[in-house]
Amino acid sequence: MTLLDVTIVAVALPSIQRELGASAASVQWIVSGYALAFALSLVTAGRVGDAYGRRRVFLLSLAGFVLCSAAAGAAPGITLLVVARLAQGVAAGCLAPQNSALIQQLFRGAERGRAFGLFGATVGISSAVGPVIGGLILSLAGPHGWRWIFYVNVPVGIVALVLGARLLPRVERGGRGRLDPVGVSLLGAGILALMLPLVVADAGGLRRLWWLFPVGLLILAGFTRWERQTARRGREPLLHPGLLTETRGYATGAVLGTLYFIGFSGVWLVFALFFQDGLGFSPLRSGLAVTPFAVGSAVAAAVAGRLVDRLGRTLTVWGLIAVMAGLGGTALILWQVPADRAAWVAAPALLIGGLGSGCVISPNVTMTLHDVPVRMAGAAGGALQTGQRLGGAVGTAALPGLFYLTLNATGHDYHAAVALAVGSGVAAMLGALAVAVVDRRRDRVEDGHRTCPPETAHSTTHAGQG
Repeated sequence: MTLLDVTIVAVALPSIQRELGASAASVQWIVSGYALAFALSLVTAGRVGDAYGRRRVFLLSLAGFVLCSAAAGAAPGITLLVVARLAQGVAAGCLAPQNSALIQQLFRGAERGRAFGLFGATVGISSAVGPVIGGLILSLAGPHGWRWIFYVNVPVGIVALVLGARLLPRVERGGRGRLDPVGVSLLGAGILALMLPLVVADAGGLRRLWWLFPVGLLILAGFTRWERQTARRGREPLLHPGLLTETRGYATGAVLGTLYFIGFSGVWLVFALFFQDGLGFSPLRSGLAVTPFAVGSAVAAAVAGRLVDRLGRTLTVWGLIAVMAGLGGTALILWQVPADRAAWVAAPALLIGGLGSGCVISPNVTMTLHDVPVRMAGAAGGALQTGQRLGGAVGTAALPGLFYLTLNATGHDYHAAVALAVGSGVAAMLGALAVAVVDRRRDRVEDGHRTCPPETAHSTTHAGQG
């Protein structure tokens, strides 16, 4: 539900704007405000779960998400709807890091890989089928049925709440019952400064607020210094510096995920613009056109969860190659193939891209969090997802912006615009591939040292001393 609500609402924005008589800028906050509040809450909520109990925070956050969904559906005007969406984003951000932390806490070895495989399948499906589900709900409820976009969360959330209360085991908390208010403030201010220009990019935010980027980087540098000082004093920091400097694979996985989500998140808006504005598809038909990617992602993620312990980073490398080939092929097809056949011809390439994506998201989460101490699992998972949300914000601002720039430069050539924008998303994934290749080589070197016979290691040491 929390990931679907990032994209599912986008297809209903025209109906919401007409019914509530709202401006385009205020309606945009229904989507961007949710994404911003989501990202701001993740790390702090993860730390709260570490300190006070993940089951408790999970259930409270889920209850809050259900209540905010009902409030959004019942909102009589745009102001209350935006407020409800901001609160809903906070609840979603509090809920999300408890998922990965509970998997860390409750599963070990191959079981953890399978659990993260199901988690990755959920992420892949939710990110890709939001437009499909939104279009389906609107087609069933009618053009004024946008409220059901929010109401549908209520029965699903209540069932999840009952199941969570019954099935999630009561376990002792692993952290200390203390937060880091200075760290919370610095991290929140830094993330806000970096994301605000991106989430209001459609309203000229990049042009007016570009100066917030260096400010945000300076604040985050201050946050890093504060966390190091807090750890040296023997206190529990919000995000332990050792996660980035001492925990094997964590920093690499976080960077890889951020770069991947720049391309992964941005292409869905570009596809929606191409199919709906360029080809005249309905929201439902537009969503169905990219369903092969979602199907491939779901299948591959479930399988990859069983293979990640054996294949490691190699799985991510080949997954990135496949998703780049699939999306790159899709860009070329949509550029060259006539409009009446474009969606059908692109389906196999989208399926290949989805299969690759399923081998990237969940295996990367599994490997990134593999060596994280369980007592830090919530904060670590929150920080990982914060990077993904930040990458998603960059992608959803940059790729549609490039799409519109190409349209204006080519006299509204939608085929050229979609090819260039999706191709740019693939270029961002190329950075993720470079990180994965470097990490794979490092793992092979470290594994070689660990399996080196004692006699060899002894003679090598003496040879080095000589």
